Amino acid sequence: MIPKREEAERILKEAEPCNPGPWGDHSRVVAACAEKIASACAEMDSEKAYVLGLLHDIGRKFGIRHMGHIYDGYHYMLEKGYDEAARICLTHSFPTQDIVSYIGNIDITQEEYREVEEALAAIEYDDYDRLIQLCDSVGGAEGVMKIEDRMNDVKRRYGSYPQDKWDKNIEIKRYFENKMGKKLDEVL
Repeated sequence: MIPKREEAERILKEAEPCNPGPWGDHSRVVAACAEKIASACAEMDSEKAYVLGLLHDIGRKFGIRHMGHIYDGYHYMLEKGYDEAARICLTHSFPTQDIVSYIGNIDITQEEYREVEEALAAIEYDDYDRLIQLCDSVGGAEGVMKIEDRMNDVKRRYGSYPQDKWDKNIEIKRYFENKMGKKLDEVL
């Protein structure tokens, strides 16, 4: 289950003052990208894509956290009854579906880490998981970026970017280009 668009927009708007920063604008860019790509894919729901994109980083509401924002967003959405949005909070940072590929600080407890690891392993990724991973890889706070530029930006900020994660993001981009029958740049 996911909230309606208006409710998702309200949730994000109320969350932003709790932890001011560019993450809210980034979430809006990701949502807009997801909506456009889903609109170009016959079997996808563009409204659902928008909402999932908008809420993928909602865990940032709880402060400046790295892996913690995944855990916090996952639980926040579960508490609200939005299991599909919770899933995206969990999967958006793991295109390789491997918790050790996470870029950033592991700022959660060992118990929380195990919970994220187990929940992630239990999911069979679908097109919405992949879509938000792609959009997270092209959505900057100021607008759409080339995927390589966005990954290099992350590499610059965090000091590394695993090659398997880089390759997976490029694979996901090609997958959606094939589904759309268009280049990503044409759609965005």
